[in-house]
Amino acid sequence: MVRTRPITISNLSSLCVILLSVLVSTAAPAAEQSPWLEIHSPHFTVITDAGDKKGRETALRFEQMRTVFATLLMKERLNGPVPLTILAFKNDKTYYQIAPLRQGQPIAVAGFFVPGEDQNFFVLNLFEEDPWRAVAHEFAHLMLNYNYPPVQGWFDEGLAEYFSSIRLDNKQVEIGGDPELQSSSDEGLLQNQPQTRNPSKSLTELLSGQVWLALPDLLTMKHDTSSYTESTHHTLFYAQSWMVVHYLLHEKKLPETGTYFDLVENRHLSVEEAMQKAYGVTSVQFDQAVKDYFHSLKPLFAALDASKQPSAQNNLPQVYQFPEMVGPNDSVITSKSISEADARALTAEVQIRIPDRREAGLQVLQMLATAPNPNTNKGSASKDGDKDAPLVTATGNEIAHRVLAWDHVQRGEFDAAVEELSTSAALNPSDMWIRYYLSVLKYRMSQAKHTDIQGLPNMLQDLRAVLDWYPEFADAYDLMATARREGGGPVAAMQAERAAIQLSPRNQQYIYHLAEIYVEDRKWEAARTLLERLKSSNDPKVAAKATERLGQIGNEQKYGLSAGSASAKKLTTQSSPFDVLEQDAAKRAAAEQTAQSTGKSDKRPAKFLQGRLVGVDCSQSPAAVLTVTSGGTVLKLRTPDYKSLLLIGAETFSCDWNDRSVSVNYKPGGLSDGDLVSVEVR
Repeated sequence: MVRTRPITISNLSSLCVILLSVLVSTAAPAAEQSPWLEIHSPHFTVITDAGDKKGRETALRFEQMRTVFATLLMKERLNGPVPLTILAFKNDKTYYQIAPLRQGQPIAVAGFFVPGEDQNFFVLNLFEEDPWRAVAHEFAHLMLNYNYPPVQGWFDEGLAEYFSSIRLDNKQVEIGGDPELQSSSDEGLLQNQPQTRNPSKSLTELLSGQVWLALPDLLTMKHDTSSYTESTHHTLFYAQSWMVVHYLLHEKKLPETGTYFDLVENRHLSVEEAMQKAYGVTSVQFDQAVKDYFHSLKPLFAALDASKQPSAQNNLPQVYQFPEMVGPNDSVITSKSISEADARALTAEVQIRIPDRREAGLQVLQMLATAPNPNTNKGSASKDGDKDAPLVTATGNEIAHRVLAWDHVQRGEFDAAVEELSTSAALNPSDMWIRYYLSVLKYRMSQAKHTDIQGLPNMLQDLRAVLDWYPEFADAYDLMATARREGGGPVAAMQAERAAIQLSPRNQQYIYHLAEIYVEDRKWEAARTLLERLKSSNDPKVAAKATERLGQIGNEQKYGLSAGSASAKKLTTQSSPFDVLEQDAAKRAAAEQTAQSTGKSDKRPAKFLQGRLVGVDCSQSPAAVLTVTSGGTVLKLRTPDYKSLLLIGAETFSCDWNDRSVSVNYKPGGLSDGDLVSVEVR
C-alpha cells in the first residue's frame, strides 16, 4: 500500500511550493533505449511500442474517422471535451496483459474502450489488421455525446452501427456494409465488443426476415445510450435502427430528422404527427421507403453470400466508397521518445480502470513510485533564494505518482492524494494534469467536509492554465463555474457553465449546475425550465436532485432567498492548508510573465495585497498602471500589456475600472510601485 499521512500544512507545503514553479532546474534525463513513442496528431495522442510508422498510421486513422464522422453529421468542427489517449501495442503478448477478461481469458478482439471522468482511452492490438475498426462503434458514441443534443436511442445506435462498418486506407473510405457480418460473434467482457463465439444472425439476415418492428414501436423504444455497457448488437432493434439511419444519411434527411426530434422531444407530438410535419409522409409510408431502400442495397446481399464461403475474409463488399479526405500529408503528426518507466505508468493507468486488471496495475504503479530515480533533483524545490522554502526529496516516476493521486481522489482518500500530488509536482511541476487534479481535489474536499473551497483564487488560476493547455476541457469549465459561483460571481459562473454545456451537450450534471446558478441569480423561470427537463433524466441521481430542487424553488422565490444566497460566499483570501500554494502561484506567474517579456528569469519574491483599485491609467496602451490603496499605502502597479494580464473575477480588462475591491499579486519595484502578476476583481 502507498504510505499516507493526515493532511497538514507541513506536508502540503511541499506540493504548494513546487507545484507551479517552472523555474525548477532538473537534471537532464539519462539516455536510455526505449521502444516507446508518444505521437501527437491535431486531435489525438498515441502511446505505442510498435514503431514510428505504425504509430503515425494509428493517429492518421483516428483523424480520418473523425473527419468522416463530421461529414456524416454535416459538422464543420467537432468537440473533444475529454482528453483522449490511444494506447497501441505491437503484439498479442503485451495487449493481452491489459485486455479485460472474459471467463478468465482476455477478450479476443483487436481493441476496446476505457472511459474515465478525467480522460478516455482506446487500447489497440496493432498485430491485428485495422484494429481501429474494433472501436469504431464506441468512437461514434463519443462523437455523438460531445456534438449532438440528446435524442432517442434508435438514432444513436443506428448511427454507431453504420459508422462501425468503416474501412480506411490512404486512398479511400468504404462504409455502409453490415458491421455484424464480419464473423459470428457475441459481446466481450465490457459488453460492448464482439468476440468470436457461436454464430449469430447478421443485421442483413435479421432484416431479410418477414417481420420488422412497427416503426412507432422502434422510434419510441427505450434504449439507454448514456453508458458504454451495451449487450449484443445482433437484435432486430439494432438492425432496424441501422437501416433507418442508413436511409436517412443516403437520402440527406438529417435536417428533417432534427425537426422530428424537436417535435417529439420538445413539443411532445406523437410519432405520427411529427413524422408528417418533419418528413411529409405517414409512418407507414416512411417504413415502406426504408424497406425498399434496404432491398435495393445489392452489396449487402453480395457480402452476405461471400461471408458464407470457406475462404471469406473481413474485406467484404461495402455499399459506398469515396476518396479519403485526410491523407498522410494532410495532417501534422509529431513523434517523440518516452521512457520505459513512463510507458509502464501510462499502461498501468489504464489497467487500474479495468476491474479485473486493477490490482496488477496498482502493483506496477507503486513499484514505479518508490523506485530510486538517479535523474531526480533532490534539492530544494525553490531556486529563487527563498530560504524558508521547504526541501523536497522526490523519488520515483512522476506519472505513477500522478496516477495514484487521481485514484486516491476518486476514492475520497484525500490525504494520500495530497502526498502523491506533492511528489509528482516535485518531479515535474509543469505537468498540467497536476493542476487539474489539484482543482478537483479542492472541490471534492469541500464537498466531503461541507466547507468552502480552500484556495479558491488559485483554483481559478490553475483552471485557466489547464484550459490554455486543453481549451476544450469541459470538466475544467464546469469546475471553473463552481469556483466562480462560490466566489459570488453568477454571471461569470453562467459563462463558464454554458461553455461546458456547449462542449458536452449531453452531460446532465452540467445542466443541473446551470439550473443552480440560475436559482442563485433569481432567474426562476430559466431554472424551472431546466429542472423540469431533468426530472425525467435517465440518470436517477440527476432526476432525484432536479425533483427536490423544484420543490424548493417556490419558497425561495416567495421569500426572495435562494438556498445559496443566505450563505453566499465572496472571493476572499482564506486561511487554508493550501496557503503556501497561493504564495507560490504568485511566484510562478510573475516568473512566467517576466520571462515572456524580457527573456530572463525574474527572481524577485512576489507579494500579495488586498485593497481598493482607485483608478487605471491606459494612456500608454497596451501598457496600464493601476493605482491600488490599502491601509494608507498607495501602490502604482504596472503591466506591459493589459490584454495578457491574468484576471480573476472578470473576463476582460477595463481601463474604466475605479473604486473596486481587488486582490493583486505583484513583484515589488520600489516602496510604492511594482509589476503586476494577476488581478482579482470583485
